[in-house]
Amino acid sequence: MIATLAPRFISFPMRIAAALTLLGITALSPALAETHPGQDALVREVSRDTGKNPQALNALLDGAQRKQSILDAMGRPAEAKPWSEYRPIFLTDQRIDDGIAFYREHRALVEQIGRQYGVAPQYIVAIVGVETFYGRITGKYKVLDALVTLGLYYPPRAPFFRGELKTLLELPDSHLAGPIDTLTGSYAGAQGWGQFMPSSIRDYAVDEDGDGRIDLKNSLPDILASVANYFAKHGWVSGGEVAMRAQPDAAPKPITVKDAQPQWPLEQLEAWGYAPLQPLNPGQPVSLQTLQGDNGTEYWFTFPNFYVITRYNRSPLYAMAVDQLAKAIAAGVQADAAQ
Repeated sequence: MIATLAPRFISFPMRIAAALTLLGITALSPALAETHPGQDALVREVSRDTGKNPQALNALLDGAQRKQSILDAMGRPAEAKPWSEYRPIFLTDQRIDDGIAFYREHRALVEQIGRQYGVAPQYIVAIVGVETFYGRITGKYKVLDALVTLGLYYPPRAPFFRGELKTLLELPDSHLAGPIDTLTGSYAGAQGWGQFMPSSIRDYAVDEDGDGRIDLKNSLPDILASVANYFAKHGWVSGGEVAMRAQPDAAPKPITVKDAQPQWPLEQLEAWGYAPLQPLNPGQPVSLQTLQGDNGTEYWFTFPNFYVITRYNRSPLYAMAVDQLAKAIAAGVQADAAQ
């Protein structure tokens, strides 16, 4: 339970120590201990940058808990699995069917937002499908607990998560679905149907329904438009390809890819022994992803829009799952329309 926003009172031993100091006697008690390591410095920074009351900030942080389950979860991300094990998590019949049903139910809104932001609507739907099963599984952890745990107790990625914790404390109330101490989300501190981190809420979330609040938990227009805006701001190419199978020849040149950013013209990869399975512009920029599928190694050409999806989650497995789910949803919607 989060403590009420009340000032910290000086304990009796601290008053004695202060009195002794005034008498020229060395104080016997240290300053009031912070609840979490680095809390005092964090509160000073947030208060300095926003003018928020330090006592209220301390009360919030005092109520947050270090969660060992969160630290444990950081050590077993799904993205560590091979594609053959990762794909079945997200490309299930139910997730595809529910995505088609979601698109059909909210078609007018989804397509309007797609046109507004220049993003293919099936990819907007696929993101909330992969992230939270269309809003059904948004996370059970308190966002504040998650970010305190990872920002102040997880040295490998403390700078990133401390920055997200600071941003969460700095966000105005109008940018959140409720009071900070009531927000729930993933073990990494992401929240809402689209699982936005605090910095993404700050930079990309939008008040699409015009009610004066960005609500990524309860407002479907805000949820879908925020995902679309994220893609648009990261360079989504309207009508562009995302990923396409490549056929290697008998001895293709081994290629090391650091990330999904396209770095060669397609014709260069063709010269190295990777052929597209359908006609494509030979000069367009591509990258190559090598995945371990059920039937062995799979080679995929990936395009700028694939890279945009990896700005949402850096794993190429994630981007591939979003792409394949989006295509399955689009195919289902088109089949419905043809009947």
